[in-house]
Amino acid sequence: MKKKTRPTAPVPVKRRKTAAAARKAAPKASPKRARPAKTLAAAPPDDAKRVVRRLRAELAKAQARIEELQASADIDFLLDIPNRRGFERELHRSIAYIKRYDASGALIVLDVDRLKPINDAFGHAAGDQVLKAVVAALSRHVRSSDVVGRLGGDEFALLLWNLSETDAKAKAAALEQAIDQLTFTFRGRSVTAGASAGVAILGPHAEAGRALEAADSAMYVRKAQRRHEK
Repeated sequence: MKKKTRPTAPVPVKRRKTAAAARKAAPKASPKRARPAKTLAAAPPDDAKRVVRRLRAELAKAQARIEELQASADIDFLLDIPNRRGFERELHRSIAYIKRYDASGALIVLDVDRLKPINDAFGHAAGDQVLKAVVAALSRHVRSSDVVGRLGGDEFALLLWNLSETDAKAKAAALEQAIDQLTFTFRGRSVTAGASAGVAILGPHAEAGRALEAADSAMYVRKAQRRHEK
């Protein structure tokens, strides 16, 4: 006889969890607490004072350096007198003073003669020596309140206080004579320079640009006269 077999219960099939179900079933993570921002510790009072003193000292040095650079920008490095920028600035200030206080002054523009032939024959070092001697001669014939400046190359300008037109022209002639008398020796040769000067009077209606133009024009007229005198 065949043995009767007992019926077996069906084995349940395991279903795979979907990703959505897995996320739903996963325990929720607790939110992270934001860390408090770090605060800078206050510096001790003595340290703060030292920092302030150091910064003030550095600022003072920087300001002094700026003033030094500004001053050097207005000075001719070779002759140690105001360059064109420095002289024009002084001229503007002086004219403002003349207008306000009803003062007077004179502007002389002076050109050194025969400097180019000296440079060509003996070199620029010789020309520099001539320019330095010219500045020394000009400085000896003006007052400490007057201003001598170099406009560029072999051209100079002088700002003279409280001179009439007659006195200013006499001063210009005296400056020409002082430079004419300068003698130099280069490579065994004796040479002379010379100068031609033009005058413009500074009064209550003066303007810096026009005064320079007037004195410059007068200087070229004088230079032509000196050529005919020789």
